[in-house]
Amino acid sequence: MADNARAARMAKRIQQIVAVAIEREIKDPRLEYVTITDTRMTGDLHDASVFYTVRGASIDEEPDVPLAAAALESAKGQLRKIVGDQLSVRFTPTLSFVHDTVPEASAHMEKLLAEARAKDEAVRAQAAQAKPAGEANPYKERN
Repeated sequence: MADNARAARMAKRIQQIVAVAIEREIKDPRLEYVTITDTRMTGDLHDASVFYTVRGASIDEEPDVPLAAAALESAKGQLRKIVGDQLSVRFTPTLSFVHDTVPEASAHMEKLLAEARAKDEAVRAQAAQAKPAGEANPYKERN
């Protein structure tokens, strides 16, 4: 059983190797907008989960995640060979690709926070113009 520090180092190295390989060595146009975001290794160093995101060709265009997933699946063997050549370990880990949903979730959370801030500002503006229902100082002493 390998220690966690070694697994973390190997995961980081695999992330770098796969990212560079997708950018420079794999000639698949479906991988043009794929970004490798994270890699996790199992404790026995036999399996690596590679997390990726896909962006659209433009800001307004939705990413084609199934197309990118198919491209990564078809390039899996070639990527594993590249990783094995550059890692120089006894056993080259198997690669599995997982779509990373963290950016979408954080964008959704930011949108919700912006809506909450806007509602708070509306309540604050309404409260600034509000007048008391009774007298201005209801606790004043009466003589």
